[in-house]
Amino acid sequence: MGSLFVPAEAEGPVLAFSEGLSFWGGVDPATGRVIDAHHPLCGQSLAGKVVMMPTSRGSCTGSGVLLELALNGHAPAALVFREAEDILTLGALIAGRMFGKPLAVVRLAPEDYDALAAAPSARILPDRIEAGALSVPLVPLDPTKLALSDADRAMLAGEEGKAVQLAMEIICTMAAGQGADRLADVTRGHIDGCIYASPANLRFAEAMVELGARVRIPTTMNAISVDFGNWRAQGVAPDFGQPAARLAQAYVDMGARPSFTCAPYLLPEAPSRGEAIAWAESNAVIYANSVLGARSVKHPDFLDLCIALTGRAPLSGVYVQENRAARRVIHVELPEGADDALWPMLGWMAGQLSPDRIPLLTGLEEAAPSEDDLKGLCAAFGTTSAAPMLHVAGVTPEAGEAVAADADSTRITRADLANVWQTFNQGDDRVDLVAFGSPHFSLAECRALAQALDGRVRNAETAVIVTLGQDVLARVREEGLLARLEAAGVQVVADLCWCSISEPVFPPEARVLMTNSGKYAHYAPGLCGRAVRFGSLRDCAEAAVSGQASAALPAWLA
Repeated sequence: MGSLFVPAEAEGPVLAFSEGLSFWGGVDPATGRVIDAHHPLCGQSLAGKVVMMPTSRGSCTGSGVLLELALNGHAPAALVFREAEDILTLGALIAGRMFGKPLAVVRLAPEDYDALAAAPSARILPDRIEAGALSVPLVPLDPTKLALSDADRAMLAGEEGKAVQLAMEIICTMAAGQGADRLADVTRGHIDGCIYASPANLRFAEAMVELGARVRIPTTMNAISVDFGNWRAQGVAPDFGQPAARLAQAYVDMGARPSFTCAPYLLPEAPSRGEAIAWAESNAVIYANSVLGARSVKHPDFLDLCIALTGRAPLSGVYVQENRAARRVIHVELPEGADDALWPMLGWMAGQLSPDRIPLLTGLEEAAPSEDDLKGLCAAFGTTSAAPMLHVAGVTPEAGEAVAADADSTRITRADLANVWQTFNQGDDRVDLVAFGSPHFSLAECRALAQALDGRVRNAETAVIVTLGQDVLARVREEGLLARLEAAGVQVVADLCWCSISEPVFPPEARVLMTNSGKYAHYAPGLCGRAVRFGSLRDCAEAAVSGQASAALPAWLA
């Protein structure tokens, strides 16, 4: 028996993935080809295939990528999952509900999933999925079983306008798919869909504006794809700059705050422990749950707006206390003398070891990570895991009560971390670009970079760019740090971040980039087609001055 999450008839060859895939940064939205350099099926085309994976992972923007594939004719014929999945499911739901481009989404029990994965092709019908002699009955979702409040029913009936009605229909469908029996109030939202991942994001947002959409809870916005006020002066081509700016403006027109940051936890009045919020952007969700102790499911793009329009979210996932427990314990062999490069490498490795469940990391009780260390940990974890949070024993607020009775265990050794360092350092020693700010740089990181540069000027052949939010930029300017960084040859850019940056802000001539971000080390080869070097913030500062990255392992890993 399987569940039909998004109904559509489909047929095609089966393409089964052994591990999840982030469509944002992992799939070319124009062609449907896998571009994640770290994925075992890199180079494969998804177009017209019955694509199977345990679940998706990575960025919430994957729903927008799938919508674009549906609109341009390069989408999979169907998606089949074994575990819970929201991001691609929502993209398929929007494609059918708003644009008449249905794309079947199915979830199967493990034994049926394994049997289908071995088949050469499959056919999905309204009541079953067939592959040769295999025939698995499919049961459609039934959103009518939700226990709704009178206010919910009024929104669902269209009493507050077409946009709110559509939003509530989508929320109820997603709630049924998540196994929720009711909805919950949320206090604030964060929109991820304002990144111009493809024309589909703009089509969705402007369609919602035309329907009269208006957010009803305080709602911030993710980094966008251009420096909103300066993209023309930066030489960005109008055929990209204009739609990217229009997309941002559409969300502003719907009442969202133009915060334009992928690190909303750096804004004043961060969420408090236990507060139910509705954030999209994977690193922000993981940080909010893990470090702040707030509560948010990793909402996919488009659902973030639906929740902001209604103030209601499915009561499921990590909104529920019992679902916040760790189901895997990862003991970390902490290398003596480790620097800040440890945390993004550790996050990436932890996600590899816990791709579908919340982990508890032990062995770090004496490490005393900073908020920025935890930011790097959470961001890198989100590239390799679908889980919306992690716990760090002795560090994060819920770690002491975090282990489920059926949790298993594994380890991360010094050798494992050395292998991650090698994975992140595939580029040549000569560095053309140093990329800081994925996620957006904090005030403390700007201070640390200015101190690491220590009055020196970057190498004439090596560009150095910091991306950050407007709120942090204002404080950096007030403190005099902006002048110090610019005197060193550092370019400071607001509003966009490395996962949304494009040429010519991204130096076209750069062939090898270096970053202190595990998130960007993972995504950069697919997003920008450049080779990558990775190191600590100080390592990156030294490369900025010398133009060279060290070929040797860090001393604490050697």
